[in-house]
Amino acid sequence: MKLAIASGKGGTGKSMVAANLAYTLAWTGQVTLVDCDVEEPNLHLFFPAPASAREITMPVPVIDEIVCQHCGKCGEFCQYGALTVLPDRILFFSELCHSCGGCMLVCPNDAIHEEPKRIGMLSVSNPQPGLKLISGTLDTGSPHAVPVIREAKKQAEKDPLVIIDTAPGTSCPVVEALDGCDACVLVTESTPFGLHDLQLAVDVAARLGVPAGVVINRSDGKDDETLRFCTDNDLDILITIPFSRDIAAIQNRGDLLCRVRPEWQKDFYSLFLKCRALAGVER
Repeated sequence: MKLAIASGKGGTGKSMVAANLAYTLAWTGQVTLVDCDVEEPNLHLFFPAPASAREITMPVPVIDEIVCQHCGKCGEFCQYGALTVLPDRILFFSELCHSCGGCMLVCPNDAIHEEPKRIGMLSVSNPQPGLKLISGTLDTGSPHAVPVIREAKKQAEKDPLVIIDTAPGTSCPVVEALDGCDACVLVTESTPFGLHDLQLAVDVAARLGVPAGVVINRSDGKDDETLRFCTDNDLDILITIPFSRDIAAIQNRGDLLCRVRPEWQKDFYSLFLKCRALAGVER
């Protein structure tokens, strides 16, 4: 089972829910937690442990200017504007390249070959029995988040139970993380911005065909609009986490609610059971 934890906006507590859920389930069986918020991964802060790491690369074209006749076919083929052919040289903008390999295929003089370019890192650790943590980290300045997310998911593709912590929002990195998941937990807060962005996230999950449920975090008891929206859209409220100074203090010092307050484990295990029913799959 692959379960995504997502949110329409940042700061709702998405990573908190993912971390506590993984911590709870690790006591009952093997679980893999994948941090796909690759621009700002933070789950390793909750689960410090030695990790093995390797580079993530993507192939980019390299032009042999001696062989190249500046025919322009590669520039015409590239739909992303990564190649511009001038009479005396070729301009390559690596940030725009999507590594499709098409320029190499259409070159009539075999003047293009590909070489790997580093775009990020992938680390794997086992911070506690039953728990594997996979973190993708995008290199500073690199725009290629999707290949890093894809590589992080690939690392966990054979694992029986995978929890994927997505990036906030509804952009391409979120779509990549959600793709292929059996169910999705959408973490929201009862604010106008929280409700607006929840609506966007629900639409994305629906378009991808991923069943979704909702966790209301930092609830102050004034959740009527969020509850009404969920009722109107047949969305289950999986759990509600109150607005609490105690919970905030636990989070702020980098600890886990279910570790410090074990009584919360039953709520997060209940969350998992509801997600399993939502997905219609067995663990």
